[in-house]
Amino acid sequence: MVQEADIRDFWSTHPCGDHIPSGLDTRGDYENFFSEYDAQKYRLETHIPVCLAGLDVDGRRVLEVGLGQGAESELLIRRGAHWSGVDVTDTSVERVRKRLQLRSLPFVSLQRGSVLGLPFPDASFDVVFSHGVLHHVPDISSAQREIHRVLAANGELVVMVYARWSLNYLICIALLRRLALITTYPLAACGIVRPTGVLASHLRNARKIGLMRYLRMREFIHRNTDGPENLFSRVYDTRRVRRDFETFTVTRSYKRFMHAPPLPVHRLPGQAIAGWHLWVHLKPRVITAAS
Repeated sequence: MVQEADIRDFWSTHPCGDHIPSGLDTRGDYENFFSEYDAQKYRLETHIPVCLAGLDVDGRRVLEVGLGQGAESELLIRRGAHWSGVDVTDTSVERVRKRLQLRSLPFVSLQRGSVLGLPFPDASFDVVFSHGVLHHVPDISSAQREIHRVLAANGELVVMVYARWSLNYLICIALLRRLALITTYPLAACGIVRPTGVLASHLRNARKIGLMRYLRMREFIHRNTDGPENLFSRVYDTRRVRRDFETFTVTRSYKRFMHAPPLPVHRLPGQAIAGWHLWVHLKPRVITAAS
C-alpha cells in the first residue's frame, strides 16, 4: 500500500492548482497569483461557489481537510464559517496562511496534520468539508473514523470525490487513454514516434512495470486523475461511499462538472448524470462497542 509519507511528498512538490494561473507563480506577487487562480478555476468549475453557497456554515465550526490553494477556504470564511484548516503538507498550509493574511480573513486554526490523526479534540466541529482530497487517502477507513471523532453528533460531513459513473472515468480514462497508450507503445519502442508531455510520462510508467500491468484499471486510475506521477486515487459511486465511510449515513449526493480531457465537454449538458465531481453529504452514525 502507498504510504501517507509518499502522498505527502507528491503533493508537496506538486501543489494542487499551481499550473492554473498562466505565467504566474508564487515567487512573485501572491495577490495576483491568488486572484488569477480563483478567476481561472471558477470560470471552469462554476459549480463550486454554488455548491458552497448551499452549505449551512454561517456561525458554525467548520474544519476543512485538504486545502490546496485555499480558494474554498476563503469562500467558507466569507460565508461566516468559524474556519479551521488542516493539510498534510507544509506547502499548502503556508500558501493558505499567506492568502488569509493578505485578505485579512479571520480563522480559528490552520496547521499541518494528517486526516489519520487530526490534531483536534472530540466533537470539535459542526461541519467537516473536504474537496477533492479523500479519494487520495489509501487508509480511508481510518480517515473516516477520525473525521467521525472530531465531528459533533449532529454535525455533517461534506465531501467531493471523483465519480466512477462519469464521462471522464468510463470513456476518457478507461477507454481513450488506454487505447492511445496501446497504440503508441510499440511505435515509441521502435523509434517511429517520440511522444512528449503527459503521453511520454505514461510510456515511462508503462515501461517500468510492463504495459499490460499498467493498463489494469486498479493501476491506471492512480496515474490518470492528477497527472501520471500521482501515486493514489479512487473513484466513487454512492455504494462505495457507503462502504468506505462506514461510520456515516449518506443523506444526499449529486454530480457536477463535465470534465473529460482531452474531450471539449465542459459546456455540454449532462453533469448531473456524467459529471466528474461527486458531492456527498453524510451524517455521523452513533458508534457502539459492537460497531
